[in-house]
Amino acid sequence: MKRLFGSVRAQATIGATLVVAVALIAAGTAVLLSLRSNLIQEAAAQADATARQVASKVAARTAYEDLDLPDDEDRPVQVVDSKGRLLAVSDDLERISGTGTDAVRPDPEALREPGGGGDDDDDDGERLEAGEISDEVERGEGTATVDGHTADYRFSAVEVENDDDRLTVWAGAPLAAEQGAVSTAQTVMLIGLPLLLVVVAGVTWGVTGRALKPVEGIRREMAAITASEDLGRRVPEPSTHDEVARLARTTNATLTALEASVERQRSFVADASHELRSPIASLRTQLEVGLAHPELLDVAGAVEDTVRLQALAADLLLLARLDAGERPTGGRLDLGALVREEVSQRVGDRLPVTVHGRAGLEVAGSRGQLARVVGNLVDNAQRHAASRVEVRVRADGPEAVVSVADDGAGVPAPERERIFERFVRLDDARSRDDGGAGLGLAIARDVAARHGGTLRVREAPEGGALFELRLPRLAD
Repeated sequence: MKRLFGSVRAQATIGATLVVAVALIAAGTAVLLSLRSNLIQEAAAQADATARQVASKVAARTAYEDLDLPDDEDRPVQVVDSKGRLLAVSDDLERISGTGTDAVRPDPEALREPGGGGDDDDDDGERLEAGEISDEVERGEGTATVDGHTADYRFSAVEVENDDDRLTVWAGAPLAAEQGAVSTAQTVMLIGLPLLLVVVAGVTWGVTGRALKPVEGIRREMAAITASEDLGRRVPEPSTHDEVARLARTTNATLTALEASVERQRSFVADASHELRSPIASLRTQLEVGLAHPELLDVAGAVEDTVRLQALAADLLLLARLDAGERPTGGRLDLGALVREEVSQRVGDRLPVTVHGRAGLEVAGSRGQLARVVGNLVDNAQRHAASRVEVRVRADGPEAVVSVADDGAGVPAPERERIFERFVRLDDARSRDDGGAGLGLAIARDVAARHGGTLRVREAPEGGALFELRLPRLAD
């Protein structure tokens, strides 16, 4: 049960049903109150009209027995004097309440004393002239029994001045129509509300189920991919253009990137194993020969293989740190000074390296990693140059640029991106002794990217290859 109500489908259904229920209850209450108020006002208007009609007859000094009062149950009427004595009443009125005078038969004494004694000036009420009807209407609710039928009524009272006495005409209008209409509307709402809520819940359940069906398909496929570890599979993509379809496309894009990353890692491990196996095998062979024949031990070759093995291990370790998302640490550094220092410390280069550019171009980053990039680019140029290697440091708008050019054969256009892949060596640099392990340019581009820069290769103006390292400059 907890699992059922914890689903998005159930929560959406419950939420939609509750919102509709609250809205319908509020709207229904407002409708009932408005309906009741309107019907009560209609009854009051009817009672007012009857009271004024009878009051006009009283003001015209019509005898009480000749008033011709309505005798139907829709308009019970009473006429009382200022002392509350009943003077006239509808013929079929049997019982009444809510008018202040519960009597249903005229008072004989009041009929024998016209004017009610003439001593009631009614100083607290509206002053009226003889034969004048008050503009004010007093209203109230009560019950009346007319011809054996008891019902609720809305009563209106109108005062009229007659023979120096203040008379009050009470007239009623039944509330049966209001009560019936309100009761009918309430019954319809009580019956219709649950049915409507059931319909809303059913529609919401069906719509959300249909909307979430692709999500369940995505979930099942992702579970299957996780269980099978087959990153070549993809989740189904709905033909719609909604959020679920975008989720499926994003998931497949993520799987594609993950598959490519895993493939790169597998290739990286295989290539690293292959690159490590050769120097290790060579070193082992030399040591075994030296163990059996000490006079044949090639110490220089063993040292060279060890150095190459150490350099390869350092490159692999740096790439692992970069792949793990290591960010460069350090502060401001002078890129021109760094390049000059790195070039000045190089020994054993095949060709001289010429450095052009001024100091003062500051960038942020790791001094060691950027020095490694400069060193790798110069090493690459030394392997391919015919007669010279040239390094320039310059400013280009918001960027500091380090360019390394050689006069070798250059890099063919189709290979200008591939050379930055790991363990890639072009055909004229396949020798592991001369061409390295194919990690230098890959490390250089990864370090450039970690510093917010770029590393690209193009053809130099004098021929050969021109590598450009671009890094964001710091404000002076």
